[in-house]
Parts: sequence; structure tokens; C-alpha cells
Amino acid sequence: MAIVIIGAGLAGARAAETLRAEGYTGELVLVGAEREHPYERPPLSKGYLQGSAELSSVYVHEPGWYGEQGVELRLGVAATAIDRAARRVLLADGSALPYERLLLATGATPRRLQVPGADLAGVHYLRTIADSQALREAFARGGEVVIAGAGWIGLETAAAARQAGCEVTVVEPDPAPLYRVLGPEVGGIFARLHERHGVRFRFGAAVTELRGAEPAEPGGEDAGRGLAPGRVREVALSTGEVLRADTVVAGIGVTPNVELAREAGLEVDDGVVTDASLRTADPAIWAAGDVARSFNPLLGRHIRVEHWANARNGGPAAARAMLGERVVYDRVPYFYSDQFELGMEFSGDITGHDEIVYRGSVEDLEFIAFWLRHGTVVAAMNVNVWEVVADLQALIRSGRPVEAKRLADPNVPLAEV
Repeated sequence: MAIVIIGAGLAGARAAETLRAEGYTGELVLVGAEREHPYERPPLSKGYLQGSAELSSVYVHEPGWYGEQGVELRLGVAATAIDRAARRVLLADGSALPYERLLLATGATPRRLQVPGADLAGVHYLRTIADSQALREAFARGGEVVIAGAGWIGLETAAAARQAGCEVTVVEPDPAPLYRVLGPEVGGIFARLHERHGVRFRFGAAVTELRGAEPAEPGGEDAGRGLAPGRVREVALSTGEVLRADTVVAGIGVTPNVELAREAGLEVDDGVVTDASLRTADPAIWAAGDVARSFNPLLGRHIRVEHWANARNGGPAAARAMLGERVVYDRVPYFYSDQFELGMEFSGDITGHDEIVYRGSVEDLEFIAFWLRHGTVVAAMNVNVWEVVADLQALIRSGRPVEAKRLADPNVPLAEV
């Protein structure tokens, strides 16, 4: 009997790598609906999208690695059902894979705009290599880019579009970028950064309709622009404003791909529910990456983390648990971003914070922001300050009270705060 991994992304590929590294010699099958070899997604909105990284840099392993390690790749075929009683996975090509242990690493899917005109040409989402390539081509053509959503995808694509010479407007219902992730105060830092680079924001507004191009009149302002009926031309907002658009990018979040798990009768609640070892209620099935909503003992609750580090670390953790090792997956949530001259890393969870303390210069974009709850650090973000993540995560893990004055003083080592 085999170990089967459904989802040939970063979490699935890293799980397969760990299984072999930990000595598992049995049959190992990695199933992916995409035809691409497993790849990492951050470059798709960062280096690759901006043209500073080659496509080859996104892949988790060299193509020959899978054959060398005895990992059977079943690419371009989706899993359609899990028969838990018979312990087998049914595939779209009509075949079935028996399993002894199963890992769900099915990831997530971008939420779609639910407005009239959402199916027009020129409307983009960003999740796959093909999506990133299409956006690169769109940005290279220039023109007006409207981005729905001021989250990480929205801001990173805004930076890439501006660096390509496009005019960019970001539409966001909340009063600041990253409002629900970082709060309004720190979100405002990102707003000012983008505005300095010419990005326009429409806060407190939502996209209500996308309108297609009319055939250009001879000699009119659109003559020669290559606009065709069926292609997006305008974006209508809830405020009544209408924005001109050659390209629209929707970055309004993702939905975990839980359909297989739900239909198989596994517990689903904004993700596949697991314990701290990433195991579901079925003792033969684990879940990792974007799709997993796992109990984190450090935070004392179930959480679902959509960022790169969770896939990179969760896959190996699940693999070790599948091999019978004692695993407690209690990592501090972590992600990173690069936008214009700002590079940052974030650790923790700001939920319930009651104070923010800064160390360094916010104006010069070289600082650390700390979120505190009842005098303890629950999250931290280092901006253009490097080699501090280990100390910041240790401070978060400690749960010990700190003095805000010492926290803000750059002369006090983080390990001694």
C-alpha cells in the first residue's frame, strides 16, 4: 500500500521530499491537477512577475528529482473522490489509487469577482504560473490597471504594474491596505509607500460592475488602442465613480479547496480540520498547507495559514507524523513581502492586540513594529531590518511581559528585552 499525496504544490512536494529523507521506501504517489511540476507561488507575484527571476527558479525540485527518488507524479489529473472505507483515491481519468496513508495538500483557489462583466477578457487572477505569465504580458502593454483588493496580492501586483510603467488604481472596501492583517496604523505605512510611487487608492469602495469596450470610432480617443468588444474597458465602483481600465486584477482572497474532504465526510470549517499533528479525525488522513485548519498549541486555537512558510514547513511536519513520529506543529505564523524599496517579514498574529511599539525609523522604512497584548509581544514585523526573525519569534513564543521603552530602544538587544 502506498502513501498518496493529493496536491502537487509546495506542501505536497516538500512532504514527498521529507518522506524519502526520513527513510520511507514504499510506494509514493503525488497527484496534481496542474500539468506543471511542483512550484513555489511567492515568485509569481514578486520576482517572476517583475521580470527579475527566471521561471526555472520557481520549481521546488529539478524535474529529474522525482524519478530519482521514486516519486510517481500523476500530473494533469484531478482527484475526484476519496473512498475512505476502501482507502482509495479516485481520479478524473477513471483510475484509482489505493493508499495506506493519505495527505491532503489541495491548496486554495482565488475568490472570483461576483459582479456583472467579471467574465470579460482582461480580468486576471493570480495563482498559477500561467496567471503570472498572462499578467506579465498585460503589464508590458502598459495602460490603466485597476486592482480589486489591497491585500498582499493586490499590493505586490500593484508594485509590479507600476514598475512596468502602468497607471495603477487599487480599490479596497476597508479604510487602509492590509487592514485586517496589520491594522489601520501599519496599513497606512504601505498606503503612503505606494502613493509615493504613483499608485492611486480608492478606499471605502468596492467594484460593482466591469464594462466591456465598444468598437472604437474612427479618429476617436480609443482608435488604435486594440480594444475589442468583450474586453474590459471600465470599472464601476460602489461610490459611483467609473475608472478606465485596460487590465483588471482581482486579489480578493482565496477559498480553501475542501470539496474532496467534505464529500468524504471529514470535518471542514474554513479548511480541513486537524489536530496539532496535522491529522484529521480519520487516522489515515492528514492535511497540510493552505487547505489545513490546524490546532496551534502556541496560539491555543485552530488556525488556517495561507502563506508560503506554512506550506514549506507543514508538508514536512505532516510527512513525519505519517511515519509515526511525534509531531506538534506549533510554528509562529510567518510571511514576507517585497514592494518597491520595502522588504519585510512578519511573524505572529495581531488578534486582540492593544498596543503597537516601533523600533527604528518608520519614515526611512527601516524599523520593527511590535504588536502587544497585555504587555506581551504577539506579533512583529521587521521592515528592511534583517537577521532578526529568530529573535522576534523567540520573543513571541516566550509570552513574557516586556517594557515598551526597552522594546523601542535599538540599543537593547532583542534577546535582552
